[in-house]
Amino acid sequence: MGDARTWSPDAQEAVRLLAVSALTEGRDRVDVAALFRVSVKAVDNWWARRQAGGRDSLLSRQRGRRVGEHQVLSEAEQAAVRQAVLDHTPSDLGLSGQLWTRGQIGQLIFKLYGVRFTEPGVGKYLKRWGLTFQRPDKRAVEQDPEAVRVWHEETWPAIRAKAKAEGGEVLFADQVGIRSDQVTGRTWGARGQTPIVRRTGNRFSVNAMSAISTRGRMHFMVFTESFDAKVMCRFLARIVGHFDRKVHLVVDRHSAHRSKAVRAWLADHDDEIELHFLPSYSPELNPDELVNADLKRSLPHTHRARNQAELAAETRRFFRR
Repeated sequence: MGDARTWSPDAQEAVRLLAVSALTEGRDRVDVAALFRVSVKAVDNWWARRQAGGRDSLLSRQRGRRVGEHQVLSEAEQAAVRQAVLDHTPSDLGLSGQLWTRGQIGQLIFKLYGVRFTEPGVGKYLKRWGLTFQRPDKRAVEQDPEAVRVWHEETWPAIRAKAKAEGGEVLFADQVGIRSDQVTGRTWGARGQTPIVRRTGNRFSVNAMSAISTRGRMHFMVFTESFDAKVMCRFLARIVGHFDRKVHLVVDRHSAHRSKAVRAWLADHDDEIELHFLPSYSPELNPDELVNADLKRSLPHTHRARNQAELAAETRRFFRR
């Protein structure tokens, strides 16, 4: 734990204001102390000062800015805001979401110093601070180029030809998990350094299985249990129930897709559905991945789910749209 007494006055002030704000919004005092790396005693002292003397009692000095006067941040204030953006997520500091936008950083500045900035104004500070809008790094996985070539030149043409000969339908399917603290998209961070989002608090999740046909028809199933062979069989039954012709379903090599239970189910329904497997580590070959990627991009910025049931409902609404 760092010693807050060694911080600059403006940095100490920023932490006091943010910590008390978190307490006001119902955060536990022990959690707040851990979040800002200070002692519980310090948090208690700040709260007592706020109760006795209001917000001004937490300031390093009396500011008293009049509206329209000194609409700039001092160097120390800029440093405090920059560090808050790098060290915390918006939800840590009583704002919405897990990723920083210019609008949210503007809200943070107003929360700390009572000064309002337009988004372009915030953007000028971000550029000055060496922060850039970044997508969190995704680790590349090994892919077999030969397997991909065979898929493009042999496997996929054969699947299409077989489905056409049978008068069947081809669909691509994929499973996706959505968490209440989902972090997908871009946030502001130091140039050359991938931002790290630390996730804490009450978390809940739902899962979904979706399939999209080559004709653009969408099918989905939202569920709360873990994805396994039993869930896969249930999804296959639902898919079969939607068609009066044979379905050729293209999936990745998830263990549930290749499980003994799924193989047995398929054997009993071989005139209704057939599974085909993509090459390993090749999500770009599955168009349903684009649907799920869009889901993960959309929900973190729009969802207000307070529990698992609400998150499931929002996921269903996304697929229906």
